[in-house]
Amino acid sequence: MGEIVLNEQSLQLMKQFEDITGAGSRDCIVDERNERLIFVINPGDMGRAIGKQGASIKKASEELGKKIEVVEFSNDAEQFIKNCFLPARVISVEITENEEGEYIANVDVEEEDRGIAIGKGGKNIFKANKLAERQHDIVNVQIITEETL
Repeated sequence: MGEIVLNEQSLQLMKQFEDITGAGSRDCIVDERNERLIFVINPGDMGRAIGKQGASIKKASEELGKKIEVVEFSNDAEQFIKNCFLPARVISVEITENEEGEYIANVDVEEEDRGIAIGKGGKNIFKANKLAERQHDIVNVQIITEETL
């Protein structure tokens, strides 16, 4: 796994998020383009991060001043990529190595969930690409379409 370098801002945001929600986080991405914070939280902490009826995540969003998205970490790269696309239903994730020795993930999602998986302006595929590279050294995450089959 590549080395994740957290700057002071990310560390501060992670601490605040943990203090508000009680959920442990291991990474934070400030996505200025989509005006959001993305936290990678420890396995099993999803309920704590969201809170009853979304109360914890709403409070964190208000206090930190940005929309917040959370992705549950998994040591299993395929499961982690599935987590990145929730609530879209992922059929399969196939990780292959290209000629340059880089890892690529091809993700097949339910046809009716394709829009959710991509996200408005590609924001969900952006999130999956950024997190997969930071957490599992996967340089490209792409959604399989009928044309690529």
